[in-house]
Amino acid sequence: MSNQQEAELEVLIRARYPLIYFVTWEEHRAEAMLARIAQRRNKKLFSWSVTQGMCERGKTPDNTARDPQAALDFIAKSNHEALFILKDFHAFMQDAGVIRRLRDIVQVLKPSYKSLLIMSPTLVIPTELEKDVTVVDYDLPGAQELSTLFDDAVNASMNGSKFKVELGPGDRERIVQSAVGMTLSEAENAFAKSIVTNGKLGLEAIDVILQEIKQVIRKSRQLEYYEANERFGNIGGLEVLKDWLMKRGRAFSEDARKFGLPQPKGILLLGVQGCGKSLTCKAVAGLWKLPLLRMDMGAIFGGFVGQSEENMRRAIKTAESVAPCVLWLDEIEKGLAGTQSSNFSDGGTTARVFSTFLTWLQEKKKSVFVAATANNIKLLPPELLRKGRLDEIFFVDLPSAQERALIFDIHIRAKKRDPSKFDVAELARLSDGFSGSEIEQAVTASLYDAFNKGRDIANADLADAVKAMIPLSRTMKEEIEDLRAWASTRARPASVVGGNGVAPAMRAGGFDRKVELT
Repeated sequence: MSNQQEAELEVLIRARYPLIYFVTWEEHRAEAMLARIAQRRNKKLFSWSVTQGMCERGKTPDNTARDPQAALDFIAKSNHEALFILKDFHAFMQDAGVIRRLRDIVQVLKPSYKSLLIMSPTLVIPTELEKDVTVVDYDLPGAQELSTLFDDAVNASMNGSKFKVELGPGDRERIVQSAVGMTLSEAENAFAKSIVTNGKLGLEAIDVILQEIKQVIRKSRQLEYYEANERFGNIGGLEVLKDWLMKRGRAFSEDARKFGLPQPKGILLLGVQGCGKSLTCKAVAGLWKLPLLRMDMGAIFGGFVGQSEENMRRAIKTAESVAPCVLWLDEIEKGLAGTQSSNFSDGGTTARVFSTFLTWLQEKKKSVFVAATANNIKLLPPELLRKGRLDEIFFVDLPSAQERALIFDIHIRAKKRDPSKFDVAELARLSDGFSGSEIEQAVTASLYDAFNKGRDIANADLADAVKAMIPLSRTMKEEIEDLRAWASTRARPASVVGGNGVAPAMRAGGFDRKVELT
């Protein structure tokens, strides 16, 4: 918790707020913070749970006060200037007797120097208590607390331990930043697991942290965790987009904050199907070493009144809890289709869900980079395209001849063949109008043909597969031309515009070469 939030809570206690609802999973950390406040204000600190009863900090629990009504009676009769913590008390706040007793006790606490704090991971406030309760969301540990925890792990490893510490310049900050969004307990477990798994504490801890974050996401039905296994070397072309993303890779660091850089908000990749938009979103997370979360818009909408809006808020909160991360919204136009007619079709549910998402995009403070893709611009609400909500809109067109040659190169290499034994320039010429996914399918089809003939793949097999395939650019020629016309003045091209002849810099899988096209 930040010092500012601790100070704000202390102000509430000094102002004699009688009933404070503390929303947190971290009882131990929250109780330690309340102990500091109690010490500064010369107050005693009591905590209650249904298993142990009432207990003054540092003393033996009183098992006779395990009943919730008995706990409230104890607080009302106590003559101590104290803070009273009720753990997981939300489970009893549906009982009419408990609600009434809480309302009575509020009047007793107001003129006293006693404060009652309900501590629970779930916010449950009966209507009768809404005007008496003050809600405080207990923040997850920030970079400073995680940095202290990491230093403790480093010191423990160096003091007489057989484990080593291998940290290069900037590694410490990268590890700490990757752990932001975890509880102290989760981060401590991740550091310990990294030491045990790798025999040392180093940059490999980031991969372990990402695996631990995956456990958090698994419990959410609106978000899916994707392994960030894709690399930019697996994407042919799109050099402008790649350069833009690489320049923003360090923008999540503390050095960027000191330099005055804002955190990147996100991008919208608009373009022809099968040209690498989704692949790029996956590669961004791999490049930046961040968790990749996919929001399932279909899972957002529920059948009960208010459920869809609550699902969107819960998904946003979950994404923010594991920030910094990449939030991937694939084919976003399908999830938001019907926004304009929502008042007539679904009682305004889609419009309200979209409004919640837009407001968050505009005002979000957490390091959640939104990577959205779309195929049909006509279905996108115009509010989404306004500057300030996303950093940039890129148009991903069909690959050029140079890019098609590189894509053939990548997929031939992925099939464990030597690309130098194939005429990729000729294949690029034959595949005019093909998308990257269609080129991949052509390579796969040629492998089937060669395998059926009992021999290895040859250049002729690839050429025959390309000639036999009808690309989407012919099937949907008019729609693609309309999309290009719209994007020509409204979106930034993801690839270098123009360019027949020699590709400027073909990079894939660790090799650098130029492809001459005839």
